[in-house]
Amino acid sequence: MATIQAAAANVSQTGEKQVALSLFSFGMIALGILTVFSRQFAYDWQPVPAFTGREVVAVLCGLFMILCSAALLFRSTASIAARLMLPFLLVWLALKVPALVVAPQIEGVWLNFGEIGTVFAGGLVLFAQLAELEGSTMFARLSGQRGIRAAQIMFGLSVIPIGLAHLVYSGITATMVPSWLPFRLGLAYLTGVAQMACGVALLFAFMPRLAALAEASLCAMFAFLVWGPDTWFAAVPKFQGSPPGFRFPLTAFLITWIVGCAALLLASASARSGSRSAPGAKGS
Repeated sequence: MATIQAAAANVSQTGEKQVALSLFSFGMIALGILTVFSRQFAYDWQPVPAFTGREVVAVLCGLFMILCSAALLFRSTASIAARLMLPFLLVWLALKVPALVVAPQIEGVWLNFGEIGTVFAGGLVLFAQLAELEGSTMFARLSGQRGIRAAQIMFGLSVIPIGLAHLVYSGITATMVPSWLPFRLGLAYLTGVAQMACGVALLFAFMPRLAALAEASLCAMFAFLVWGPDTWFAAVPKFQGSPPGFRFPLTAFLITWIVGCAALLLASASARSGSRSAPGAKGS
C-alpha cells in the first residue's frame, strides 16, 4: 500500500511540474512571437539601447525565446534548452544593472530589476532540474536541491521590491485596480504586503511551497484583472504615460504571466523536497 501511495504521489508531482513547465514555456513563446512580429524588445522590461541593427537582434532574440522554450517541452532537448535559457535570462537581468548603479535610491528601479529577477529564478529552477549537470564541479551549486534553494533565495529577494512598489506607489497601484472592485487603495496595500510576505517566506525557506503558490495566485490575478484582454484593445492606455496600442498591455500581461509561472515552477520544485524526480517532459 505504501508503495502504491508513493507511486501515486510521484505521478501527481510529476504532472504538476509538467504543467508549470508548459505554462512557463508558452508564456516565453508568446513573448518571443510578439518580439519577432514587432521587431522590438519588450519596452522597459528589456532596456536595450539603440544601435545599428537593433531590430535584427530583437528578432533573433525573439526567435531564440520561441525555439528554446519549445525545446523545454521535449525530453530529448530539455537539457540543452535549460542550459541555454539560464544565460539568456542572466543577460536580460544584467540589462537592469546600469539603472541600479545610476539611481539606487529610486524604488521603481528595484521593482524593474525584481520583475526580471523572478523570471531568472524560474530559469534557475529549470536549470536545477533539467540541465543534468549535478556531477559538474562548476555548476554543482546550481543543480538539484542546491539549485532549487538558490532559486528560492533569488525569487524571494526579487519579489520583495515588487511588493514594496505597491506601497511606495500606492496611488498609481490603486488606479490600476479595476474600478468595479471596492477599497482599491486598500487592495493596493494588501497585495503589496502579501507579495513581500511571500518573498520573506521564500528567502528563509518558511513554507516555501505555500509562499510560491500564493505569489503565483497573485500574479494570475494581476495578469487578468490589471492587464487582461480588455486592455489590449482599449482606446486609451490604462497606465498613464504608457504607449498607445496593444503591444504594451500585452507585453505587461505576458511578463506577469511568466513571473507567475516562475512561481509555479518554484512551488512544484519545493513540493516534497525529499523527492529528486525531475519534471516530466513530453516525448519527442
